[in-house]
Formats: sequence, C-alpha cells, structure tokens
Amino acid sequence: MSTERRSRGGVGATDGATTVSFSMLPDGDGLVVRDAIERRQCELLADQQVHPGPVPEERFGVPVDAAAAVTAGKLWFPQAADTYVRTTAGELVAELGNQGSEQLPGETYEVELSGPIKLYLLVEGPCRVSTTAASVEVAFETPSEVTIGARSHHSQPAATITTTGNPYDLMQAVSALGSALKTTSPERSFPTLRGHPPAIELGDRLDIPDGLEALDTGVRIEVPPSREAVYVVAPLAYYLGAEVVPGDRPRIVTDEGFEHRLGPDFEEAVERALKQTFFLDCLVRTEGRYPVELHERAAIESDLGLDPAALYHQPSGERLAAYLSVPYEEVADEVPTWKLTTHVAPEPGNAETLPFLVDDLAVVRMPEGSSVTRAETQSDAVKQFMRDEPVRSTSTAESAGPSLVQPEQTDSLEQGWVGDDAPVGANKLLPEAFRNRLDGDPADGDIDIVVVCNDEEMLEEHDDVSDVYGSRNELNFDVTVHQGLTTDRLRFVLESDIDFLHYIGHIEPGGFRCPDGLLDASDIEEVGLSSFFLNACQSYEQGRSLIEGGAVGGVATLDEIINSGAVRVGTAMARLLNNGFPLGAALDIASERSIVGPQYLVVGDGTAEVAQCEAGNPVLFDVSENDDGYVVEYETYPTRSHKMGSMIRPNVQSNQEYFLASGRFEIQLNENELNALLSIVNGPVRIDGRLAWIDSLSAV
Repeated sequence: MSTERRSRGGVGATDGATTVSFSMLPDGDGLVVRDAIERRQCELLADQQVHPGPVPEERFGVPVDAAAAVTAGKLWFPQAADTYVRTTAGELVAELGNQGSEQLPGETYEVELSGPIKLYLLVEGPCRVSTTAASVEVAFETPSEVTIGARSHHSQPAATITTTGNPYDLMQAVSALGSALKTTSPERSFPTLRGHPPAIELGDRLDIPDGLEALDTGVRIEVPPSREAVYVVAPLAYYLGAEVVPGDRPRIVTDEGFEHRLGPDFEEAVERALKQTFFLDCLVRTEGRYPVELHERAAIESDLGLDPAALYHQPSGERLAAYLSVPYEEVADEVPTWKLTTHVAPEPGNAETLPFLVDDLAVVRMPEGSSVTRAETQSDAVKQFMRDEPVRSTSTAESAGPSLVQPEQTDSLEQGWVGDDAPVGANKLLPEAFRNRLDGDPADGDIDIVVVCNDEEMLEEHDDVSDVYGSRNELNFDVTVHQGLTTDRLRFVLESDIDFLHYIGHIEPGGFRCPDGLLDASDIEEVGLSSFFLNACQSYEQGRSLIEGGAVGGVATLDEIINSGAVRVGTAMARLLNNGFPLGAALDIASERSIVGPQYLVVGDGTAEVAQCEAGNPVLFDVSENDDGYVVEYETYPTRSHKMGSMIRPNVQSNQEYFLASGRFEIQLNENELNALLSIVNGPVRIDGRLAWIDSLSAV
C-alpha cells in the first residue's frame, strides 16, 4: 500500500517541546503519525476506515506526547520494528523478533513499537500480535478499540541557565545539566530517557532557574577551578547526575566513601570513566524493562565479576563504585565506538556549546592540533589532477582562505572543533548553529529540497542528484531544481524557508558566482534555509556566513576541488542524505569517493538531517566473502534522535541478538540469508572496498 499520500484532519499535541499529531490517511484506511520538529512520520494502516479521537495521555504508564483512539479489526505497521508486549503493570509478555507471533488472551496489553516515532498501543485481547521482516500486525477477532500513544525522539532544552565565565559559576551551571535526566537508573543509557540539558547563556551573573538544581545522587566530581577542567568533565557530570565542586585533585567521590582518581592523564581518565559507566549501564539495563539478548553483555559478562541483577537495583553511588572497580582494559574492546570527540577552546563563550555536546555524550578535550597550510592538505595525486582537470573555480586570484588546523586524531566516528581556525578532518562547530536549531519553528508538510546548478558544465551532478532527492516513496518531498540563478533569485532561495540546499557551481572569494555577478552570503540579513551542501571551490567562508545568518548545518570546502571528484562526492552525499544519514556521517562516507574528500568539512551542527532513516540508525554495510559464506559488517551511526545507547538487531531470521548502535559489528551469513537481507534493506554497501547502493545490486 503506497505511503506517498497526504493526510487530512487529526489530533495531536503541541507543547513547545514537541509537536506530535495523528491524521487520517486520505482514504481513511489508517493513520499517519507526524513529529513536526524532527520531520519524522510513520503510518498505522487499518482494515477499515478509522476516525482518530483524542484521549488522555495519562492512560499510558510511560511518557507519551499525544494519544488517540481508533476502532479496527486489524492494524499493521508497514515496516520492521522491535516489538514488545507487556501487561499494563509493565510485566514483559513477549519480545517479538523478525518472525514472531503471540496470541493474547482477554486482558489489556501494551504493545510497544520502536519506529521513527515511538508508538504504544493499548489493546484488549483476545488478539494476535505478529511480526515479519517488513511489518508488525495486530489482529482482533472482532473490531475493537485501540488507544495509540506516540512519543517523539526529539528533545530540546526546557530552560536556560545564565552564567559568567568564572570557573566557580561554571561549576554550578554544569552541575545543573544533569537535572534533565529522566532517571538515574541504568536506563539513563537509553537516549529517550536522557532529556536535553538546559541551554547555557553567557551573562554578567549566575542564574539557575528553579527546578534545575543539581540532582541528589550522592556523587561529586572534584576538579581544580578552571574552565579547562569544567569543560572536560561536563559530559561525565551530566551522565552521572553529579555535582562539580572545587578540589585540589581531580577525582570522583560518593557519599558512601568511594573515590576514583581522574589521573594521571586527566582528559583520558574522564573519557574512560564516561565510556565505562555508560557501557556497563547498557549491560545492566537488560535486567529491567528491556531484557533483550545484548551481544556485548554475552561477550564480556563472564570476565567482569559483576552481578547485573543485583547492580540494577543498587543506588547510583554504589553502582558507580562497582563499575569503576573494573579495570578499563577489561571492557575497552566491547565499548561501542564513540560518536564524537570535540576539541573545545576554554573561552567563556564556548560554554554555550556545552549542552549540545553533552546531549551527544561527546568526549570533550582541550584543543590539540597543528597548524597546516592549504598546500599541505592536498596530496600529490590531487595536485597532479588539478594540473590536468577542471576545478570548480573561475577566479585567478589567490585567496588567502581561513587559517587551518589539523586536530589530534581520535578513534571516534566524528571529531568536532570549537575554536579559532578551520579544522581539517573535523566538523567546525559554531555556537550560532545550535542557537539557530533552537530558534527554528516546527515544520509541517513536505521536506523542501532545492537543487541549484549555476554552471552548465556541471549538469552531470545536477542531473544525478535531482533524480536521487525525494526518491523514497514513504516520505513526502518537494524537490525544486534551478539553473543559472541570478543574484536576486539566489538571494531569494537563501532567504526562503527550505529544508536543504544542494548548490553546484562556483564560489569566489567575494561570494556565489551568478550570471550577473557575485552574491555574498554575509550580506543576507536573515538566512531561511536549514541545511546545505555547497559543492564548489573554497566554499567554507560562504558556508560559515550561512550559519551566522540563520542556518543550522552544512557541508563546505576548504580549497579548490576537481570537478570529477566533486561529482562523485556530491552524488554520494545526495544518496546518503536521502537515506537518512546526518551531515557528519554522510560526509564521512562520501569523502571516501574521491581524493578531494579531505577538502570537505561540516560547518555548524553535523547532526542535521534531510530525511529520517527508516531503520532508526543509518547503516553502511560492508560485505566480504569467506570460506563459510559471507561476512556482513554493520557500520552504524548515531543520529539526533537515535543517540548513543540505541540498539539495532540485524534483520536476519536466525539472529536474536541486539547490538549497541555506534560503530561496527559483524555477522556471518550464507548466500540465501545475504540475499534475503539485501532484499529488505536499503542504503550504502561496500563490496571489495567499493561503495555501491543496495537498490542497484543484483542477487549475490
């Protein structure tokens, strides 16, 4: 059944923090559930016409943002989803895998579906809940009322803390970030149970609104009173719900008398404490509401000497002491690859970025890197190509460009840089980008994408990406294509309320090259577009101006780029963004497509997305052959909605294990299993080191 349909009518909730609504499909044979802030949607299809009516959200024993009731003989969710059936008291009745079925007798049950929007169905038995690799179905003996609750994955700051740059004030501000945690149990490792920390704004005095005080967890982090130390411990303090206080020696202490030194290498010790505590919470939480078969727990539990069942019920301080009694080396190999390491200059104004870095559980370090020149960022192969192939620049003037820095490398999926200079191989994070994200209005309707090609010699990329964007039938896109825009018309595009701009053409030191001259983005008072990809030479300064003018995130270039390489990177970016990869993850993969890849960087917020990922976490598949069949490596990427702590279960009938969704894991498949997997998933795949697309592959 097609999902490329507009909905009409509906009920929902708009409370300033989330906008979730239920609407009838045009034929009345189901509902579409929309999250207007996150631009996510999913459908519940029915065997008859349904008319959603509002019901109290309090009917559910879990937080929901909106609720509605319908009557149907059968409802089905037309995509794979982790499915849990519980009694209304919260007791787990069934966890249904890729091929499962459960007959429910005459009581009330809660059916939980983990899709793009979290759904809860209150159903009255007798009924049957069935799952396949492509759907979830609830079938009744006679038409029955179903109450549907929906919760957005989205979170944003509920309040703002004002602070000075004084380290003592910053300690109190950072101590209050943990007030956003929805629990201090091991379930805080689930992203939906970690609320977004309060925003921080620099001012002339400390002001922490009522209700944002530090949590009473009995855990304190003592550090010297310096901005450097406070910035580094901010993510750990948030996750532990700990109070940050002055101390001569960096350490974690609890009311029970436990002490854990944060040294001798302070930054490394903080990073390890964060990763270890988070990881062991992920293992211990399987003793609670979600008793799933977690691969990482099975791989390491017997070596740790811990009792997860006992730890689950212990107070925070006692559980922390048990966790940190385990040498980090014993868990290091199983800790998921961290999403983000950020180098943050200890300037007062950079405190405003901390809540957003903390929300990602980013590792924070002081800036370490070496200055590099533009010539040093280009390989000999690039220099040779640039002598022989056209580049995306029409200017003969030598542009000084930004000062460049090569950050110290880490093992995280992405790196961020908050400070002066433009980073090579890292995201240039700007405080304005995060402020713009908060100031944005909830969106409704189609995903608006504009493709602009301002050079007729670059129509190859223009044609390729125009066919890619909006090709997913389950989402509503509005794709507009322009060629040869004048400065006035391009200004109108940049000022318009659109979701994404893919620009193909030339950018000079003075701005975007148009048929009638140059348009400098810094001259635009208010930028309306949300995110962008500027596939042109030396587009960094224009990209930065777009962020400063109102955009949230984008991809730009540091130097001249070869046209053929730009086409490969641009086409790959379009396919990845269309498949739900965030900007940072998409660029990480797309930059492999060309030797000019290192010249691209994310400017602003790298978590920005163009479209939702159908599977929750985007995956790059890497397929190789061995004596037993095929090894399929999943390279998973956290997103703004599915952050660190999300889980993924490979959609293979023989598999029952979940994996933590950040970084890589692999499974062994035979030929039939591989073909079955490739028939039900979509996205990028690496075969023998070559990037391809599953929808263009033939059976193995």
